[in-house]
Amino acid sequence: MTTTSLNARALAALAALGHDARLSIFRLLVKAGDDGLRVSDIGEHLGLAPSTLAHHLSTLVDAGLVLQDKQGREVFNRVDFPAMHRVVGFLTSECCAGVAVRSSEDAA
Repeated sequence: MTTTSLNARALAALAALGHDARLSIFRLLVKAGDDGLRVSDIGEHLGLAPSTLAHHLSTLVDAGLVLQDKQGREVFNRVDFPAMHRVVGFLTSECCAGVAVRSSEDAA
């Protein structure tokens, strides 16, 4: 995967998580683990209206953070943990690598 592609994916994921409701949904799904939760369970836990919840879940799916599996009449939502780890890895990939700071004399 190219650096530009990684940047674009990370940007989409972070933008999706930049809304309070979506961040709450994502954190709830992280807690649920690999089994995930039904749409109705998420709505019950967070007190979100079905139409609002559908909109926010769609954004998380489009950002590549949440996977949906239809089982009969129910839709289960779960975190795409490898995608989540890629975003965290992107954010921390250069941790503590140091930054060269130009002195004010060099800037003039």
